[in-house]
Amino acid sequence: MDGDAFNAAIENTTVGIYVLKEHEASEESEDIGVVLEGIRVLRDLDNIALAVAMLFGLMYALNISYPADLQYTFEVVQKILMDMDVGKLSNKVLTLKNRLLE
Repeated sequence: MDGDAFNAAIENTTVGIYVLKEHEASEESEDIGVVLEGIRVLRDLDNIALAVAMLFGLMYALNISYPADLQYTFEVVQKILMDMDVGKLSNKVLTLKNRLLE
């Protein structure tokens, strides 16, 4: 993907994490970052796990609601995987949690 296509993809992204790998003749570099509302808000993070944690931290600190089409995905990551605010599960996420614990 060239630079223009990458920038266009970033601008069309509401919430996300990106990994940009550049292969040049002498070296290979990697940029991991966080995108919020079409803007790269964090760059050059060490790993994807840190990017996920930073994404959730930014969304909490900036009081940004989850995108409607990804609401349950974010809720599963936050409440089941990260074990935060477990007492308030939606019915779909509660059903998934119960099935995982069977």
